[in-house]
Amino acid sequence: MPNYRRVYLEGGCYFFTKVLANRNNRFLTDYIENLRQAFREVMRVHPFKIDAAVVLPNHLHCILTLPTGDDNYSMRWRQIKSAFSRQLPATEVRSLSRKKKGERGIWQRRFWEHVIRDERDYRQHVDYIHYNPVKHGYVKQVKDWKYSSFHQTVKWGIYSENWGGEGINENLDGEYLE
Repeated sequence: MPNYRRVYLEGGCYFFTKVLANRNNRFLTDYIENLRQAFREVMRVHPFKIDAAVVLPNHLHCILTLPTGDDNYSMRWRQIKSAFSRQLPATEVRSLSRKKKGERGIWQRRFWEHVIRDERDYRQHVDYIHYNPVKHGYVKQVKDWKYSSFHQTVKWGIYSENWGGEGINENLDGEYLE
């Protein structure tokens, strides 16, 4: 396994992907209010800004910006995952390793993080986040997925309501991220 090192920037803006341990589960959308509560609970004690987000049944993508002087996104994610998991019925199968560590086994242990480098990088990741439900075949149009910050960005005039529909390739300036 490669020696992966995370990048920590005080006040940084990051793209994250978080995935459930069992990709067949639909916990994130089935228990969306619990997930929202977990975010609110952690944000109250350890503030951060959610720039963009989408929640799918078994994974989520988001862009978070940390406060000036703070680089501890790992602690925030640990607390969000724990707060969410505590609210779910304990029905999952747990490995011996997870039992020893007191882990529920709801989430994959690792996650993907990427430091947003510039405005173009930011736009590409926001587009990726909002288009993700279409990419995975949950909806045909971005506007039809309700667990997304897309609807707020339409209200703010950042996107048109029909963005991400027909002609998507004409409207994006970069390749989609995998």
